[in-house]
Amino acid sequence: MSTPRKSRLLLSTAAAVAALTLGLSGCTNTGTSSESSAPAADTQQTAKASDGPTCSLADYKGEAIELKDATVGFSQSEKEDNPFRIAETQSIKDEAAKIGVKKLITTNAQSTLSKQISDIQDLISQGADILIVAPLNSDGLEPALKAARDKNIPVITVDRKLSSGACEDYVSFLGSNFVEQGKRAADQLIEGTGGTAKVAILLGASGNGVTTDRTKGFVDQIEAKAPDIEIVAQQTGEFARDKGQAVTEQLLQSNPEITAIYAENDEMGLGAQAAIIAAGKVPGKDIQIYSIDGTKNAVEQLAAGSYNGVIESNPRFGPLAFKTIESFLGGEPVGQDIVIEDGEYDPDNAADKVNSAY
Repeated sequence: MSTPRKSRLLLSTAAAVAALTLGLSGCTNTGTSSESSAPAADTQQTAKASDGPTCSLADYKGEAIELKDATVGFSQSEKEDNPFRIAETQSIKDEAAKIGVKKLITTNAQSTLSKQISDIQDLISQGADILIVAPLNSDGLEPALKAARDKNIPVITVDRKLSSGACEDYVSFLGSNFVEQGKRAADQLIEGTGGTAKVAILLGASGNGVTTDRTKGFVDQIEAKAPDIEIVAQQTGEFARDKGQAVTEQLLQSNPEITAIYAENDEMGLGAQAAIIAAGKVPGKDIQIYSIDGTKNAVEQLAAGSYNGVIESNPRFGPLAFKTIESFLGGEPVGQDIVIEDGEYDPDNAADKVNSAY
């Protein structure tokens, strides 16, 4: 094993210190286009105040470097064929350009864990000083994380939380409270159905912490708040529109009593909508649809009355990720879990807020 190098670290700036506290409380910003003006306020990603454990430069070790001299690697986990991943990657690129990162190297694992491991190892071999990783799964990236940790390269994870230890295998996780998202989707469904429904759940990808948490939040809330709602089926649609449609077609045939669908992302919800139409039913009325993400396609359908509720999961991580890095590498302790505040869309606000969707 080669001698671990000290990672070269970014100098703190007054702006970073002002914007960032122990848990990055109150941090706001977002990325849309490198040439665009400041985004609308309701598209900005805001971190909740955190009293949890922090990670500091002293814990992780390193030496200072100007951001303009840094090489940043971004490892995207999934094919960029859905709005969430497209917006997420673009946000990283836009913010890197905005703040003057010397070099940004991006990779895409094409939804393959072994490729993401090799992608991260390749980013390290190309001289990445910092890594931003959108993990494919909660487990399995340990070889890549070890390669980074052996060289004390700071790793910031976004969107999906790892089972590995924060401030040990990586610095911080930036993302949503997925259990809370599931609870909020359940609340929308309870209100929209009047507390009586037969529900099918379109689960996300297997072995994924997001799937586990969004399911738990939803199921627990239904059991606690709506005893007259029955969950009649749960089946994975792998977070994909085509699979969501295929699964819904099967479920409607085997469970014709279904009156509502909870999809754990918008792509599956839109696939379910197509299946409902193909079955000769009216989406949004005969069968209600609730999902999580906040894509423009889903919010437009909600505004049109063909959808019933969407809980936001904001993918615009660029500004928050780089502010976290800047604060951490400048000597400020940052939260090991930095939870963002997500909005929601309903029939009353969808038309007004559609332009803030992605």
